[in-house]
Amino acid sequence: MSETPTGVWHSAGMHDMAEGTGWLDDQLSARLARMPYTKRREEARLGRWTAKTAVAAVLGLDPADQAAIRDVVIRNAPDGAPEAFWGERPAGVTIAMTDRADWAVCAVAPADVRIGCDLEVVEPRSEAFVRDYFTPAERELVDAGDHDLLANLVWSAKESALKVLRTGLRRDTRTVEVVLGDDGDNGWHALTVLSAEGGRFPGWWVRYGEFVLTVATSRPAPPPTSIRQPPPLATATPTHSWMEDPLPGR
Repeated sequence: MSETPTGVWHSAGMHDMAEGTGWLDDQLSARLARMPYTKRREEARLGRWTAKTAVAAVLGLDPADQAAIRDVVIRNAPDGAPEAFWGERPAGVTIAMTDRADWAVCAVAPADVRIGCDLEVVEPRSEAFVRDYFTPAERELVDAGDHDLLANLVWSAKESALKVLRTGLRRDTRTVEVVLGDDGDNGWHALTVLSAEGGRFPGWWVRYGEFVLTVATSRPAPPPTSIRQPPPLATATPTHSWMEDPLPGR
């Protein structure tokens, strides 16, 4: 297995998925068959494809080999968090998944590190949204700068931290607070998310065009390294292909 001392990440768009179904494991194939809506089904396909290829690369498998990709299985734990397996055995890594606007990202960390990631489009966020979901300090931060970038950045960092906590949006988003740092590394910028219980989740954020990506971890680490260089997300454009046929057969 390849080492992941600082974590890695991988991004993929709808056009990156392999043709055919040879990479689908039985569990995923059955799950997709139960999804009538194009948006949900295609997002699930893309998310699993991205995660499978990311884990395969970390395991030293050939991401172009559909049979190898099939053997990498992503399952949901009882709390909903994704977990990676190689066949029936744990893959020995921790993963986080996110998707937005026909693009998906998977972050992979060593098994003893909890990780979360979130991808957002830099788009308008209403004052009501900021008021309802952000802390007073976060509202001041958003009001003092580029509103749309900062609102989506703060929201994304919250989502990443809530994935580290393995609660997701079941938890009040105001119980975690995002603090932006001054440090940078290869295009990434530092951040920290503080929890109401006193926890600190260090992380990083980066902007690619209309996308902003955040990563948070349970302990300090350098920014994750993209499996592919340059990252496919670097030239990505948000699209919504599902709108062409939202409910096939109707």
